Amino acid sequence: MNDILNKLHEVAASPRAQMDGYLAQGKKIVLCAPVYTPEELIHAMGFVPMGAWGGDVALNRAKEYCPAFLCAIVQSLLELGINGAYEGASAIVIPSLCDTLKTVGENWKYAVPSIPFIPMTYPQNRKPAFGLQFTVDQYMHVKGELEKIAGHEIKSEDIAAAIKVYNKSRAARREFVKLASDHCDVIDPIMRSAVLKAAWFMDKAEYTEKLEALNAELKALPAAKWNGVKVVTSGIICDNPTLLKIFKDNNVAIAADDVAHESRAF
Repeated sequence: MNDILNKLHEVAASPRAQMDGYLAQGKKIVLCAPVYTPEELIHAMGFVPMGAWGGDVALNRAKEYCPAFLCAIVQSLLELGINGAYEGASAIVIPSLCDTLKTVGENWKYAVPSIPFIPMTYPQNRKPAFGLQFTVDQYMHVKGELEKIAGHEIKSEDIAAAIKVYNKSRAARREFVKLASDHCDVIDPIMRSAVLKAAWFMDKAEYTEKLEALNAELKALPAAKWNGVKVVTSGIICDNPTLLKIFKDNNVAIAADDVAHESRAF
């Protein structure tokens, strides 16, 4: 179990090393900005989807494009792109789910011209026929842009296979979240964050294999006799090392979350 946890922690802490490893294997990387990027289409093409949620970086060049009040996730995403942190990626898909994300893609085209920008727009009204058609059209647009990069079409059977891979991964992550709460004496907030964060940087089949092995180890343990506090976290992202260490040092376990970077993704 420690070997699996160490490996996932290493991936979560070193996404560039993980990216370089895939590039060395001849695989193409497509960056996935927050949030709800259609990763299945990317996976179906044979590319590796990798999360791009910004990072802990000084904001300098991004300020040429962004007003100061834009969220740090998006500004740092742009800063990292300008600084070359994502070089080697074949494209970035940016959904327009907030006012900031609606504009950053256009800025990306000029600030990071070496990595093509693919927009994904979700309608506010998805259930009426016009909303459904709009959604289909947007998926088809992303599909077409990915096909240009690959030089061939995505087959329907490849999309169906990718959906199965992702459904299996989501099921394993849902199980892990419950097991992490049941065994919070073993899975502290730092470990929990690393396990979920690693999913953004690994091929999903490879990640799920490791996570299912971890889940099996956790299920074999007796339930925790926890004397500390349990909380539910909420928001966009909760991977700040200092915050997670405060939780751990004060016997605060994460029972569940409503975090976009974590459980909302599955």
